[in-house]
Amino acid sequence: MALLAAGLAHAQEFDTKAKYAVLMDYESGTILFNKAGDDQLEPASMAKLMTLAVVFDQLQRGKLKPDDEFFISEHAWRDGGASSGGSTMFAVLNSKIPVMDLVRSVIIQSGNDAAIALAEGVAGSELAFAQMMNQLGKEIGLTGSNFVNATGLPDPAQYSTARDLATIARFIIAQFPEYYPIFSEREFTWNKIRQMNRNSLLEVGIGVDGLKTGHTEAAGYGEVVSTAATGRRLIAVLHGLKSMTERTEEARKLVTWGTRGFELIPVFAEGAPVTYADVYGGSSGQVPLVGKGNIDLFLPKGAQNCPTATVTYRSPIHPPVKKGDQLAQLNVMCNGTVVQVTPLYAGEDVGEGDIVRKATDALKELALGWL
Repeated sequence: MALLAAGLAHAQEFDTKAKYAVLMDYESGTILFNKAGDDQLEPASMAKLMTLAVVFDQLQRGKLKPDDEFFISEHAWRDGGASSGGSTMFAVLNSKIPVMDLVRSVIIQSGNDAAIALAEGVAGSELAFAQMMNQLGKEIGLTGSNFVNATGLPDPAQYSTARDLATIARFIIAQFPEYYPIFSEREFTWNKIRQMNRNSLLEVGIGVDGLKTGHTEAAGYGEVVSTAATGRRLIAVLHGLKSMTERTEEARKLVTWGTRGFELIPVFAEGAPVTYADVYGGSSGQVPLVGKGNIDLFLPKGAQNCPTATVTYRSPIHPPVKKGDQLAQLNVMCNGTVVQVTPLYAGEDVGEGDIVRKATDALKELALGWL
C-alpha cells in the first residue's frame, strides 16, 4: 500500500475535548476530522509506535529473529524499570529476554525497560536507534516528528503531530499484518506479574483492535486507536485530555462518529480509467489513469449528490511511463471542501515515440508555454 498524503475533510459538525485529534480513513489516507492535527505535540508513549515500526521492519528484513535475546542493561533497568516510576515489564537487570516478549511488553504494558532493551539490541544505543526511527519516519512520510528516545519519555527535542501518529499506525497496519494482532491481546505476564492492555477501548465493543496509549503530566492523556468494525478501517488519534476516563470517552465518540457518519459509494472498478493524461513525445499521446484496486468514495451520509472531482498531475508527462507509476491524484470535494484524495497510477506502459511524434509534441509544449 502506498503511504500518501491525503486531503482534509470537515464533512460534518463534530468536536472533541481533545486538544489534538485526527480521524483517518485507512484505505485512502483521507483525513475525515482534524483538530490541530499538524500542531507539534509531546507524543508520550505513543512514540513507541515508531519504536515498534523500526523493530517490525528489522524483523521483516531478516535482520532480527523473533527468538533473538536482548540484554537488560543498567540503563534499561534503572531508567525504564520499576524504580523509574513509569510503565515497565519488571525486567531483571542483566537478564536476556527474547525479542517478541519485549515487543509484547511494549505493546501491552508500554514497558519502558522493554523499549530501551529493543533499542540497544537493534542499534547498540538508544540514540543510534532514535536515528533509525527518524530515518524510517522520513521514508513513510512523517513531516512533523523528531525522535530522540525509544520510550516517549519527555524530552524537549522529541515531538510529533496527530497526523504523523496516524501515519505511523497506518504504516504498521499495512506493512506488518503478521504482528498487528498483538495490539489486541488483552494481557501479558512477565516476572510473574500479570498486566492488562492499557487500551481500554478493546473491551468497549466498537471493534477497536489497537494501537497505543500515552500519558505524561505535561502533555495529558492520548491514544492512537483503530477499528474496522464496519468493514472500513479508521485510525483515530487524540491527545491532551485530562484523564483516562476522558480519553476513553472522547476516543469512543470520535470512532463512533466516524463509523456511523460516513458511507461507501463505489465509483470506479479496478483497472477502469478515471481519465487520461497527455504524454508528450511518447509512443501514445495519452496514458489511462487508474486506481490501485477499486475506487470508492468515503462520503458523509446524505452527501451523495454533492461531490465534485478534479484530477491533478504535473505536466508535461514525458516517456518512458511504466504501468503502475504514480502520476496523478483524484480530488473529491463536497460543498467546497476536499473530502478525499486518491492516488492515480499509469494503467499501461508508454514508450518513447518516433521522431515525428516527438517533434509534434515539442511544438505543442512550446505553444502551451511549458518550455
